[in-house]
Amino acid sequence: MTAFVFPPPTPASVAVAGSDQRFPVHRIYCIGLNYADHVREFGRDPDRSPPVFFMKPADAVVDSGVAVPYPPATDNFHYEIELVVALARGGRNIAAQDALGLVFGYAAGNDLTRRDLQKVAKERGEPWDTSKGFDFSAPVAAIRPASAGHVSRGRIWLSVNGTVRQESDVSRMIWDVPQIIAALSRLYELRTGDLIFTGTPSGIGALKPGDVLEGGIEGLEVLRNTIAPPAPG
Repeated sequence: MTAFVFPPPTPASVAVAGSDQRFPVHRIYCIGLNYADHVREFGRDPDRSPPVFFMKPADAVVDSGVAVPYPPATDNFHYEIELVVALARGGRNIAAQDALGLVFGYAAGNDLTRRDLQKVAKERGEPWDTSKGFDFSAPVAAIRPASAGHVSRGRIWLSVNGTVRQESDVSRMIWDVPQIIAALSRLYELRTGDLIFTGTPSGIGALKPGDVLEGGIEGLEVLRNTIAPPAPG
């Protein structure tokens, strides 16, 4: 039996729709600039250049219904609604035609971002870690198992205080789910428990304490969170 110097933390996990079981999270991968309208929103031309990947810590996950404290070190805190893919199996060098066989299920997620820190990092050619991988930065709704069908199209949307701010269709992703899994598997050995955020459409914007967020993808559980005041201390 392994002896730890102190008790290990409880594993990060996400709810599973229609079940009391939870999905244990291994890693959180994210793809940037995966909707053409969002690419144009940043003043760039969309193309088929290799996808841009970054990561969030597993314990950044937040359940639907949980209040998210406004993070420190930012004055420009943004929402980004995304389709999230949960993997039941992993592997290396996965062919796109085999990729859906790895999928456990799908969920709506919010890639919360400290946009001002991201802007500075981009200008300096530095990593995005502090802008993307902070505490409470990955709210995820309950995962719907892929046995109910894979997600390749359907309305994706997010509202703030009842006003729709983002709206598109999953079919408009530049890189679809099988292509994303295949590309990631050439960079990392994918594992059971990995989550993949697949990019956001246009309409990103700033949040403030007290804001109420609702977002979803057609056929999946709706993600609901509020923005709380900054954590004390």
